[in-house]
Amino acid sequence: MSSTIALKTGVRLVSRSAFRSGAVRTLNRGIGSRSFSSTKSSRNSSNSGSNTAENAGSNIFQLAALTASSVTLGASIFYFLFADEDSTRNEDHDDGAYKPFVPAPQSVPRSRDEILKSLKNTENYDIIIIGGGATGAGVALDAITRGLKVALVERDDYASCTSSRSTKLIHGGVRYLEKAVWHADYEQYKLVKEALHERKVFLDMAPHLSFPLPIMIPLYKWWQMPYYWVGVKCYDLLAGKRNLESSYVLTRGKALEVFPMLNDDKLKGAVVYYDGSHNDSRTNVSVALTAQELGADVINHVEVTGLKKDANGKLIGIEARDLASETPETFSVSGKSVVNATGPFSDTIRKFDNQKVPEIVVPSSGIHIVLPGWYSPKNMGLLDPATSDGRVIFFLPWQGSTIAGTTDAPCEVERNPIPSEKDINFVLKEVKHYIDGKIDVRRDDVQAAWSGVRPLVMDPAKMGEGTQGVVRNHLVTLSDSGLVTIAGGKWTTFRQMAQETVDTCIEQFNLSPVTATSQTEKVKLVGGEGWTPLRYIDLIQKYNLEPEVAQHLSENYGTRAFTVAELCTPSSSPNHPRGKRIVPSYPFIDGELLYAMRYEYATTAVDFLARRTRLAFLNSTAAFEALPSVIDVMAKELNWSKTRKDQEYEQSVEFLKGMGLRQESDKN
Repeated sequence: MSSTIALKTGVRLVSRSAFRSGAVRTLNRGIGSRSFSSTKSSRNSSNSGSNTAENAGSNIFQLAALTASSVTLGASIFYFLFADEDSTRNEDHDDGAYKPFVPAPQSVPRSRDEILKSLKNTENYDIIIIGGGATGAGVALDAITRGLKVALVERDDYASCTSSRSTKLIHGGVRYLEKAVWHADYEQYKLVKEALHERKVFLDMAPHLSFPLPIMIPLYKWWQMPYYWVGVKCYDLLAGKRNLESSYVLTRGKALEVFPMLNDDKLKGAVVYYDGSHNDSRTNVSVALTAQELGADVINHVEVTGLKKDANGKLIGIEARDLASETPETFSVSGKSVVNATGPFSDTIRKFDNQKVPEIVVPSSGIHIVLPGWYSPKNMGLLDPATSDGRVIFFLPWQGSTIAGTTDAPCEVERNPIPSEKDINFVLKEVKHYIDGKIDVRRDDVQAAWSGVRPLVMDPAKMGEGTQGVVRNHLVTLSDSGLVTIAGGKWTTFRQMAQETVDTCIEQFNLSPVTATSQTEKVKLVGGEGWTPLRYIDLIQKYNLEPEVAQHLSENYGTRAFTVAELCTPSSSPNHPRGKRIVPSYPFIDGELLYAMRYEYATTAVDFLARRTRLAFLNSTAAFEALPSVIDVMAKELNWSKTRKDQEYEQSVEFLKGMGLRQESDKN
């Protein structure tokens, strides 16, 4: 079929390295017969609805696509011949003989008690980081790889707020490029170019947790084809040799073949471009664990209760309290610099430093709902840059389900925001607009719903300029006492944000790193070393795992999946696969729960259900049903009292309400 697309839309070249790293991964992600099962019906639909004008329009569309493609043919050939093969992912050069994979032995990490003891007894850290989201964990990783002495404390869990509630995209910002062109905004152009660079670095850092995702923009007017085609081609060219795959045009029939759920009324065709997708909370946990394994003292469920200052009013550390203990105690941590990386809660820490400081966070939320996987193809997303109210809506395959949602709207800062029925129904309405007549869009199909708070920031130097003072990317500030605050930004650029933050600390506090420059562009996160898209087959052959379970483990734990498999319930016979599922309809298994507690510092039921696995984000009802058994296993492993078990249940149910859990009274 790819050859047919090439003939109808112009030659599309894919390098050998792109095929090895991208195409194989995409196939492994589940391009199955389901994605193309409606080929015949969509073709018949297209033929039955055609007329003379439609045929003429289709011919014009194809001619325009072919002409436009030929313009970039030379550039494509140049890229194909001279692209930097060394920058590709998962390059393997051997003699062709199969070599069984032998995972490196994984030792049990330091216990929480050992890390707490180190925090209390270390004389002076170079950098103390408050906040264990993407940015804070990124700062810890950047600092430890430069040879600095690092501590990080997180009040809740890694990725407990914004960093687990993202769109799951790793993107340069195709919409921002459009704005940069229309407004002749060079600063916005630079932001997109930097983000495209970071997008490729991100995919290289976490090859098992991230992958290129084709995203379709459906076109319903003829003029949109050249407009959007030029836009996505500019996006490709701006990425340069770090481009993921070349964008392309689909005719009406091919668009329906790839995305058969699309409403075909007035559809003219589509353009497809590439961005990245990832499992956000597992990426966040992996960043924190990588820093911890390299020597950083990183710990979750430790709350900062105050800042320590010397006689001159300069910061010299923090006061903290261990919330995971049934009898929490407060202790001090000393350091040369303190970084505030608490996202939407940045102003809370800033006010610990100075009560009179103006607030800089401008919170903005995005609503997301999760629908069954059959709402979208397994290998293609959809984006509408302008919905009925002007917001962007996306429609993305993720973890076997479909995420639909919108972008920013003003909100208040909350730890567990609950999406309103109004917002959920708005997204359903927009979804129905695209698949009306193909699928019955029902409220009962919403398996989970959540709202993520994005911490946009106001530049303190531009407080009087209204919305013009809102920073488009991120902001690093330094207070009079020496508090470094990093806020704003997005998942894609977390590494760059961390690099700038550590650079600031080194410069301002005369730190002495072993290596002056950032090393994280060359770092593989835990599980990434030695991983390939076919690693799940080794798991099947060695442990007799179900293929769905093996692929899930491989793509969420990388080469650490072998340790997870060792912890699973052994198979009783060759006909009974290893591992017991947490819930029957999802591939999460018992070994993951033990692994989460022993290797990934999961200390609450929500840590496991929401952030070590993604069950709460995929299906809040299924997570609710699994909750009692999860608490029982954790209570046995972590020696919980009856009181603690009851507290876990109550707190977990409250969290699941923020994930869209509906009581029977809510359904009526």
